[in-house]
Amino acid sequence: YKDVRLNSMFLSKPSSLALPPDSPLRAEDPHYEGIKRLMLTLLLFYSKQSKSIRGANAVYHRITSHVDKPDIYEVFQLEKTFKTTFSLLVLHMWLVLRRLKEEGKDGVKFGQYIYETYNHDVELRVSKAGVNLLLTKWMKELEKIFYGNIVKYDTAISPEASQDDLVNVIWRTI
Repeated sequence: YKDVRLNSMFLSKPSSLALPPDSPLRAEDPHYEGIKRLMLTLLLFYSKQSKSIRGANAVYHRITSHVDKPDIYEVFQLEKTFKTTFSLLVLHMWLVLRRLKEEGKDGVKFGQYIYETYNHDVELRVSKAGVNLLLTKWMKELEKIFYGNIVKYDTAISPEASQDDLVNVIWRTI
């Protein structure tokens, strides 16, 4: 293992995970009244699916806000490359999707909306990294890596796994 400076991660005191009311990451649906509300209702703005899609975008934005912060790269002394950022993104996605799976059918469905947002974002990141030709091939490779890592993470926390398996898998994949 590299020289990891974990102490620098824990310099601040514990605080609530709730977002403050003025946080730019906070996502709330507008509460219109009268004709505006009627029009938005007719346009299915308040439908369960529309609310789920907006919620998935908000959750995914929170995931990327953590992955894109320089702190995690500094603490673990990681070079900020596409591969490293992608690996961290997959790890964070696994954590969120695993948690949502515990919520049953609705959680899995919500996770699917987040996954679709993730796919779109990864495609944009690949394009931004300079890959314009063979984009479909790249996306298929990244999808294989995504599912391969998910399986490795799940296996590492299975009852049969040893105590260090998850740490070792995370270290190897990132």
